[in-house]
Amino acid sequence: MAIEQGVVIKLGERPNTAWVMTTRSGACESCASRENCHAGATGEHQEVEAMNVVGARAGDRIQLMIRTGSLIKATFLLYVFPVLCMLGGAVAGHLLAAALGVVNNSAVAAVVAMMALGAGLWVVRTRGRQLGQDVAYRPHIVRILGRAPLDASENLAPQQCPGGNANH
Repeated sequence: MAIEQGVVIKLGERPNTAWVMTTRSGACESCASRENCHAGATGEHQEVEAMNVVGARAGDRIQLMIRTGSLIKATFLLYVFPVLCMLGGAVAGHLLAAALGVVNNSAVAAVVAMMALGAGLWVVRTRGRQLGQDVAYRPHIVRILGRAPLDASENLAPQQCPGGNANH
């Protein structure tokens, strides 16, 4: 499980969701829900829509979880699948050029590999949008670390620790 901490900044428009401000980490790069994230002005913080299964309110410090299986599937789709498409396209292009009797097999293999890479990236984009809507691929608020006061109009930004890390 990938676990992050953040602050609920507002409740979501969708049922049982909340917008959470977190500090951007390496786990964000392979997340299928990264399309639903909006980096802050500095790029250090980001906002993500998370499933609010614990009833967190605006201003609550919370803990987010992303399931490891979902993270691995999203990582494979994002990084490995396009490379496999390109390699498969290169092999198919080489075989096609040999079957057609083309003198420059490498040029045909390169063209078909680039076409296969483009098709793979299109699949990644399309499938990534679908996965971003799937609840299994969304972060979930699993614990409230600190309740917000009744007056939620105070500053909702994460508190800075002496080391400069917003996570507690």
